[in-house]
Amino acid sequence: MGEAAEQARDCAFHVTTTRKQLITAALPLQDHWLPLSNLDLILPPVHVSVCFCYKKPRNMTNSMAHETLKTALAETLVSYYAFAGEIVTNPTGEPEILCNNRGVDFMEAGADVDLRELNLYDPDESIVKLVPIKKHGVIAIQLTQLKCGSIVVGCTFDHRVADAYSMNMFLVSWAEISRPDVHTCHFLAPSARNYQSRHGSKRRTKLESFSAFLWKLVAKHAATDPVPSKNSKLGIVVDGRRRVMEQEKNTYFGNVLSIPFGGQKIDDLVNKPLSWVTEVVHRFLESSVTKEHFLNLIDWVETRRPTPTVSRIYSTGSEDGPAFVVSSGRSFPVTQVDFGWGSPVFGSYHFPWGGNAGYVMPMPSSVEDGDWMVYLHLTKGQLKFIEEEASQVLKPIDNNYLKI
Repeated sequence: MGEAAEQARDCAFHVTTTRKQLITAALPLQDHWLPLSNLDLILPPVHVSVCFCYKKPRNMTNSMAHETLKTALAETLVSYYAFAGEIVTNPTGEPEILCNNRGVDFMEAGADVDLRELNLYDPDESIVKLVPIKKHGVIAIQLTQLKCGSIVVGCTFDHRVADAYSMNMFLVSWAEISRPDVHTCHFLAPSARNYQSRHGSKRRTKLESFSAFLWKLVAKHAATDPVPSKNSKLGIVVDGRRRVMEQEKNTYFGNVLSIPFGGQKIDDLVNKPLSWVTEVVHRFLESSVTKEHFLNLIDWVETRRPTPTVSRIYSTGSEDGPAFVVSSGRSFPVTQVDFGWGSPVFGSYHFPWGGNAGYVMPMPSSVEDGDWMVYLHLTKGQLKFIEEEASQVLKPIDNNYLKI
C-alpha cells in the first residue's frame, strides 16, 4: 500500500479522562415516559458511535472550546430531551424512554498523540479510544484534547432511540447553537459521483452499484476458502421517512428503518457479471422502498409485541456464508458539524456491532466533494482481499488526503 501503509502503521497511545460531569437540559422538563415506536423496537440494544477530528482552534483556547460545547449541549437538549433521559423497562418487558432530564455523561480527556499520528485507516486502533463507552443514559460524549492541541469530539448513543438521520439532526443543531454567528477501517472511494453501474442498459443508483460491487468481492473471497460456503447475504438499510412522512423537510426523531436483504449462491455472485448482481440488489430493494412496505412492517411488529423482533439478515444457518449490511451515510453532515473553530478534517460513524454480519457505511468525504469515505467493519481476511482486488476503487485513508 506504499505511503498509505506507512501512515497507517500502529500508533499506540493512551487516553486519560480528566473530568466527568452530567450535562442537563438548560430548561427544566416535566418527567414523562416515551414509548418506543414499532420501528424502534426492531433494533437490538446496540450502541453506535460517531467521531469528529478538528485541528487546533485558532480563535479560542481549548478551555473556551470545552465550555462552548457544554453550554450549547445544554441548550440543544431542551429540544432533544430524549437524549437527556434514560432507557427503562415497562411492565410488559419492552424498553421505553424515561424523560427525566437525567443528563448526558460528558467526559473530558487528554491523549498523548498528535492528530497526524492517529491511525484513522484502522478505527479499531484509533477511533475506538476517542469515543466513549456508554454505561448510562441514552447518549454519552467524550471531548479529547490531543498533544498538538487538536480536538476530537466523540459520541455514543443507543440505536433503539435514534437512527443516523436523527443523530445527524442533533449534531447539526448542537453545532449551530455553538457558533456565535449562526442566524438560523476507513477507505476512500474517489469520484463516487461517477461510480455508477455502466454494465447493461439500465441505470441504477450509486448505492446499488457500490453494494453489488462489494457483494461480488465478498463472494470471491468466500470462494477461496478450502471449504467454501454455498450462499451469501446482503442487506441494505432503507430510510423510510420520505416514504411514510408527508412533510417535505422531515424532522421526525427516532428510527424509520428497514433492512431488506437478498441471498444468492456464491458461485453465481462470483461468475455472473456485475450488472446481474446489481439487478439482484435492485430487485430486493424495489419492494422495500414503498410506503406500503413500512406500514406493513409496523403492523408486523405490532402483532408480535412484546416478543422482540430482529431482521433476518442477522440469522445464519448451516449453509449460510458471509453476510453484511450496507447503510448509506450520504446525509452525514460532516462539513456542517462546525462548533465555531472550523469543519472537521475527519468524521465517521463507528459501529463494531459484534454480530455475525459485517457492516459498511459510505459517507461524504470531509475533504473532496463527490468522494466517499467508506467505513468497513468486516473480517480481516475480507478486508485484505478487498484491498488487493479493488485497489483502484478503494484506497486506504492517509494524512495527505486528509491534509493534516
